[in-house]
Amino acid sequence: MRTTEEAEGFDGEASNTSMISGASSPYQPTTEPVLSRNVLGGIRCDMEYLKSYFGILKVVEVVLSLIGFICIETIMMCSPCGGVYFFEFVSCSCFVVTGVLLLIFCLKLHTKVPQFNWSLPDLVNTASSTFFFFLSSLVLAFINHKTGAEIAAVIFGFLVTGVYGVNTFLAVRRWRRGNGCQGANQTSEYMRARTASRGEMEARPELA
Repeated sequence: MRTTEEAEGFDGEASNTSMISGASSPYQPTTEPVLSRNVLGGIRCDMEYLKSYFGILKVVEVVLSLIGFICIETIMMCSPCGGVYFFEFVSCSCFVVTGVLLLIFCLKLHTKVPQFNWSLPDLVNTASSTFFFFLSSLVLAFINHKTGAEIAAVIFGFLVTGVYGVNTFLAVRRWRRGNGCQGANQTSEYMRARTASRGEMEARPELA
């Protein structure tokens, strides 16, 4: 009987010891579910931007640039080809750059880098696209072979030039407005700090 009681006592002590060691162990089992990370979960299409003036203008610019590029690509023979190659390069470049900016603003990727002023590259792109599209369309209008593809490319080139011009005007106005607000905020902060420092000087007791 003593042997049985001693064995039961040893079993109880062993179970208590294992429970204490398990409670004090830093490696505790967990039942929390492991959530899978969704990398693209935070990317959403900004429909408000697409409905805004800048979004609509960018969509029109991308479409017209693509149509102009397709028209100029249908030309099989040309002599001289300087105007055709120049228009081809401009339409393709503007289509790619404007399309990338459209994706950045539409998917709100620019909010991932808030330190960068995204209005400036947008302004540079619209202004340069306006100039080069106008120049390439003008060159192609004077140097062409009166084919339907060249005439269509010239028409779409001048159309997209007008759209880029409107976008440039709005981008310049937005950029000036942003700089004006920033300057006003800096001025107000400076005046507030100066007023606070002047109040501290007045509140300081005079030295005898």
